[in-house]
Amino acid sequence: MDSIQIALLAFVQGLTEFLPISSSGHLVLTPLLFGYELQDLSFDVAVHLGTLAAVVLYFRRDLFTMALAMLGATGGANDPAQRSKDARLGWMVVIATLPILVLGLPLKHVLEALRTDDRLIALVIASTTIGFGLLLWYADWRGRRRLDEYAINWVAALFIGLFQAIAIIPGTSRSGITMTAGLFLGLTRHAASRFSFLLAIPTILLAGAVATKDLLAAPTAVDWWALAIGAGLSFVVAYTTVYLFLAFIERVSMLPFVLYRLLLGAVILWLVLM
Repeated sequence: MDSIQIALLAFVQGLTEFLPISSSGHLVLTPLLFGYELQDLSFDVAVHLGTLAAVVLYFRRDLFTMALAMLGATGGANDPAQRSKDARLGWMVVIATLPILVLGLPLKHVLEALRTDDRLIALVIASTTIGFGLLLWYADWRGRRRLDEYAINWVAALFIGLFQAIAIIPGTSRSGITMTAGLFLGLTRHAASRFSFLLAIPTILLAGAVATKDLLAAPTAVDWWALAIGAGLSFVVAYTTVYLFLAFIERVSMLPFVLYRLLLGAVILWLVLM
């Protein structure tokens, strides 16, 4: 991989992982559009770990507080009621992760089959980009947007988790589909986004562990310099993206991202079918 390809893919991953526009779809489309060979799995793992580090750093205080509350420690919030809410939110993240544990590997095999056919995967990305973009718009339009993330119960957490499992299909967008589920449940845009980002932490960690296991079993050379640069750049871009997204999402709404998805899907269809 040359330096331009490394920087381009790392920037794309850092920007799209936490926006509702599908990072996996962009990581597949970017090399196709710019004439590169599809990057090795090791690079995808590296840039995903960069985004994982970014979201962990951003939510470090929340994670620390939730962990203490879940363990019953008193070092978190001084208010017992708040400690209870923090513990509940932490357990809801755990529950929402369960569906991907059950469905992740079967859906992973579907993804691997899709990656062998450039035309097919481009059509899949176009379809999911448009379809789930419209679903996001509908959820944002019809959702009550009154509840915060602490209102999520175990049924709602499983609902969001089931939606997340679908996101292994390129073009769906993990953050987009979980935000869609949250909006359908009546969460505010900010709350749906926060829960989506917290849920990304165990999800990316699990996906990275599985991918790393596959890498260790494959006799391929590793370009550690490329991986380090990719991870570092994706970390910086992802942290900035999370900060700006949460700061402005209530005022901006999901519409710009929906319009982008519709335009992107239409362009992909045109390129594939022309």
